[in-house]
Amino acid sequence: MRKILIDTHVHTVSSGHAYSTLSDYVEEAKLKGLKMFALTDHGPEMPGATHWYHIANQRVIPKVIDGIEILKGVEVNIMDYDGKVDLPDALLEKLDLVIASLHIPCIDPGTKEENTNALINTMKNQNVDIIGHSGNPEYEIDIEEFVKAAKKYNCAIEINNSSDKLTRFGSNKNCIEIARQAKKYGVYLTTGSDAHYKSYLGDFEEVEKVFEKAGIDKELILTSSTEKLKNYLKNKGNKNE
Repeated sequence: MRKILIDTHVHTVSSGHAYSTLSDYVEEAKLKGLKMFALTDHGPEMPGATHWYHIANQRVIPKVIDGIEILKGVEVNIMDYDGKVDLPDALLEKLDLVIASLHIPCIDPGTKEENTNALINTMKNQNVDIIGHSGNPEYEIDIEEFVKAAKKYNCAIEINNSSDKLTRFGSNKNCIEIARQAKKYGVYLTTGSDAHYKSYLGDFEEVEKVFEKAGIDKELILTSSTEKLKNYLKNKGNKNE
């Protein structure tokens, strides 16, 4: 098993439909031996989500709490097929980490071409670091074209542990193919628990299965090293100075 030290997709009570606090997650990270996790509460267009002030004010959170590094981020919602997201670049560029994802409350599934274009156009925004749960079968995409674009625009792709385990059922086959294409084109991958309760933090059992089936090497897994992830984010131009 590859040692994964970082969880890049975590929701607190501020997402409106999650049930643990920042302090809860810090304690859980210590118990599980994680080195770092990212706060990625939903952008404001998700029903029940917090105001953008809350996302912006993460600057008051220490970089390290009880030995755990905290990345201050967001999971923005992709709002249209042109890749518009629900927070402005002026805010996104100040965060440590930005995930962008397709969510049913914010954008209806389109055609295969439309869904693919939505992800590719989103990746053109250099403030977007990671595309979240792209294996969702509700949004059919051209996987190879999506992965090739991720390479072109230097955007990482998340393998989401909750997909096909707790939600987005039917994602597994797509996730394996996405990982295989990532290996083919040399695209970085991240590992997100998509935790909405503390006990799921650092749960990568399903991610590990995907990596195994796709033959993913440690070199492509950004979350196998805090320095590797921080260097990637720094090279994106807006993170962890």
